[in-house]
Amino acid sequence: MAGESVKEKLDEFFVYSAKFMEKYPEVASGFTTLMGSVIQDGKLKSKEKELIAVGIAVGLRCVPCIYAHTKGALSMGATEEEVMEAASVAIFMSGGPGVVHVAEVMKAIEAFSGEDKKGL
Repeated sequence: MAGESVKEKLDEFFVYSAKFMEKYPEVASGFTTLMGSVIQDGKLKSKEKELIAVGIAVGLRCVPCIYAHTKGALSMGATEEEVMEAASVAIFMSGGPGVVHVAEVMKAIEAFSGEDKKGL
């Protein structure tokens, strides 16, 4: 189904992210440092933060973000039901556009379910 195209799109995103990091290392390293410090376990566990990021990604309509954070949440042990519940909060907050983008979450779940749980 959607699995291979989702994986290809996410791979392409990471290829261009790497190119951006090479060309603009000062910007990229700042973002990477921020992301690393935010996503690590704190009062909220990393899995919970990835689930929050899924909901935000749906609300912002950022398809590569949806794929990356769905994969991240699944790799940290989130269930399909947990990912879909997080995505459902975005529907509540963003209405119709959120409904449309939950389909992208479902595609990502199909693509990344069953992969090794080693993160991105």
